[in-house]
Amino acid sequence: MTVTLYHNPRCSKSRAALQLLRDSGTEPEIVEYLNDPPDGAELKRILGLLGMTPRELLRRKEAKQVGLDDPNLSDDELIAGMVANPVVIERPIAVAGDQARLGRPPESVLEIV
Repeated sequence: MTVTLYHNPRCSKSRAALQLLRDSGTEPEIVEYLNDPPDGAELKRILGLLGMTPRELLRRKEAKQVGLDDPNLSDDELIAGMVANPVVIERPIAVAGDQARLGRPPESVLEIV
């Protein structure tokens, strides 16, 4: 099964998750999501697999910097903001088939391989 890792190479947690996957014998398909963000439909799918709301997947500091910390924003507005500003998306995220895990802690990505 293919594992896709939404990855930021500058993030220590993301690098650790990638190394754990590789150490387990899994070479993931790497998506550097800051350069190649998921579209709205893919982000909705990932959120569904994670069992999270868009607000739960936001990086707080970055969301505030781009105005996505407004509690009145709808899920669709938050998703559109995440697509437009991928830096606000928490990372790393591993997706395999119908499962996904947020790599916080990094070891959680191993639950789907």
